[in-house]
Amino acid sequence: MNEVLRQEKKYLINISQFYKYSNDLCNILSLDEHSDGEGYLIRSLYFDTLDDKDYEEKEDGVELRRKIRLRNYGPETPFAMLEMKQKQGANQKKRSLRMKREDAKRLSVGDYPVLLNYDEPFAAECYSLMNMLCYRPKAVITYHRKAFVAKENKIRITFDHHIVGTESCYDIFADQLLENSILDPCLVVMEVKYNGFLLSYIKDMLRECDSSELSVSKYCLGRAVSKHYRF
Repeated sequence: MNEVLRQEKKYLINISQFYKYSNDLCNILSLDEHSDGEGYLIRSLYFDTLDDKDYEEKEDGVELRRKIRLRNYGPETPFAMLEMKQKQGANQKKRSLRMKREDAKRLSVGDYPVLLNYDEPFAAECYSLMNMLCYRPKAVITYHRKAFVAKENKIRITFDHHIVGTESCYDIFADQLLENSILDPCLVVMEVKYNGFLLSYIKDMLRECDSSELSVSKYCLGRAVSKHYRF
């Protein structure tokens, strides 16, 4: 089980800014080991309660909240990461558990006892929580991510683009999913993640984005059909 506690800032930028910042960062930071070209594929299955507690708390800006997701890096990935992110004031706490592909598939259809195959206390916590609050698969979000890292303060800057999703199929290992665009393809979500403080040269580069800092939730965007449809 892996655990990180950090601050996260999100910005919604356009595609031209993405290429500009990406080009600038290449000169001062290192590319994430998985990044190549436009980035690598990420596919996440989000779980929520029957009454969409996590979705509603995010929309309402509740100070202490969580989200649970199962993530892989394309249909051929031999594993998936079960992750829980918890908002704690200015910080985000993320815990993750690496699961075998077969176990992740079982989890994606609501077979939560598979978590008891793992010795980590985090697995038992997820099992208890997902059963007690009746968590169910709710949406799959797919996108490409280009990421840069710096060892100082564990700084990580990511660009997520071509974001699509579906609320009708939850098999993150499927070769193809019938997904629709949930964000304008000309827009990119930039996230700045760090511990403690940002280095000045990165703050200077991002200064022009300060006015556009906002809370962008891919999960909430992915629930657009079911949450906003009215009879």
